[in-house]
Amino acid sequence: MSLYPLKFAPRFVEKIWGGRKIETVLNKSLPTGKQIGESWEIYDFPPGLIDGETGWASAKVVNGPLGGKTLHEIVEQYGRELHGDVPLVGTPGQFPILIKYLDAREDLSVQVHPPQDYADKHPGSHLKTESWYVMQHDEGARLLIGLNGKVSPEQMKAGILDGTVESLIKPVKAKVGDCHFLPSGTVHALGAGILVAEVQTPSDTTFRVFDFNRLENGKTRKLHVDQALECIDFSGAEPEKQIRSHVASFFTTVTRLVDCEFFRIEKVRMTAGLDEEVPYDQPVVWMMMDGEVELSVSGQAEPTTIKRGETVLLPATMKEPRVKTKTDAVWLEVTFPLRSGE
Repeated sequence: MSLYPLKFAPRFVEKIWGGRKIETVLNKSLPTGKQIGESWEIYDFPPGLIDGETGWASAKVVNGPLGGKTLHEIVEQYGRELHGDVPLVGTPGQFPILIKYLDAREDLSVQVHPPQDYADKHPGSHLKTESWYVMQHDEGARLLIGLNGKVSPEQMKAGILDGTVESLIKPVKAKVGDCHFLPSGTVHALGAGILVAEVQTPSDTTFRVFDFNRLENGKTRKLHVDQALECIDFSGAEPEKQIRSHVASFFTTVTRLVDCEFFRIEKVRMTAGLDEEVPYDQPVVWMMMDGEVELSVSGQAEPTTIKRGETVLLPATMKEPRVKTKTDAVWLEVTFPLRSGE
């Protein structure tokens, strides 16, 4: 059987800081009575990496003939027809991206993810580089990203101990359409009232620096101060500005948002009524920001429809894939730059 655009059942993750915007803004049906912080759209984790999972934790297909199969089962069955020349992660062959929506009803903890040199020295730790695209926010919302000027490890530790650490991190006003690149080693926090689309490497090693003295079940949450101080980038260097725009045609605009060694993110705008070939021979992820499109392939009885808040994985090999815009449409397009020598 030939591959086709794949949609997956989201995995909803309850968080102490979560809310209900994934339902009210993105129209996903959430479990009642729970504060949902994350909607995992595309994920694939080996056994033992996700709490409560003894086997593979992998997104389940909900459309077409492969409905019910997991992403990892499709990786094993179809191999390069799915992932092309993009290398899988590790010996188990993990799909190389994690796609989420995040709803921060409250501030997330101030945190950092380990760079590769730390992960190499500490088994069980994994590099995590991510990006946030702001979809919606409350008035006055802000993010915390990177050090606020030159800060030493000693100053950071003192700020943690006396509760002033927030003043050491740069506040960034939330704005719909902004994309923030967070390479590993960047100290950061997603601010209250913000809904983002998140693209990240498939790991979740997080070291919590400060949690705003929040209580969970009557107790403060664990901090990882020593580990965080080893991982934070104190060099003062800022990630290179990555935005670059170009018009692909009269009816289509593509804006480059992030280009790093793990993933590339571009925002695509297409006007209503277009019917065009999908010109890829590598896997591509689309996260719909606005509008509605249909994706069709030769031999598939029904097209795959995607709209705001939905995500689709386009396999590397499909028969005559085409996209038709039902309305004006905007989506984030995630691709995988091939690394040197591959």
